[in-house]
Amino acid sequence: MVTPETREAMLGALPGLRAFAISLTGNRDAADDLVQDAVLRAWTNLDKFEPGSSMSAWLFTILRNLFFSNYRKSRREVQDPDGCHAGRIGTPPNQGYACEYQELLEALAKLSPVLREALILVGAQGMTYEEAAHVTGVPSGTLKSRVSRARARLAQLLAMDHGNDLSPDQMTQAALQSAS
Repeated sequence: MVTPETREAMLGALPGLRAFAISLTGNRDAADDLVQDAVLRAWTNLDKFEPGSSMSAWLFTILRNLFFSNYRKSRREVQDPDGCHAGRIGTPPNQGYACEYQELLEALAKLSPVLREALILVGAQGMTYEEAAHVTGVPSGTLKSRVSRARARLAQLLAMDHGNDLSPDQMTQAALQSAS
């Protein structure tokens, strides 16, 4: 509970806080916002105020620290009052990627296990044909054939013209990784 003396001390400091805030900001509206933020911060941290010390000095310190924190933060922000900069920034829609990703997962599930394994080892894991052949215990030529058939079948399932369209881009990599 706030004592009447604390309340009166806070109210008594307001004119001086406002004048100090105006001197810091150079703008009456920004100063009023700063005073409001400082008083709110002081009110929420009133339990940290040491009785017997100067309420005015404590409030001025809070206001000053808040001003400099806001100043440092504003220096990292881009000023864009007319919205030109924000208008040039955009993110491309990614709904299509989610659908394509799901289609790729479904197509991978339709491959036979040996074809899927060969494609995942070479395409997603980035192994060479020789490394993948060693892992699967088949000759390198057999593994190359499996990868080729897997790419062709995947292209057919996804209605692509050529198996070479399945470059290891990020979407393909992610789908191949999750399928393994």
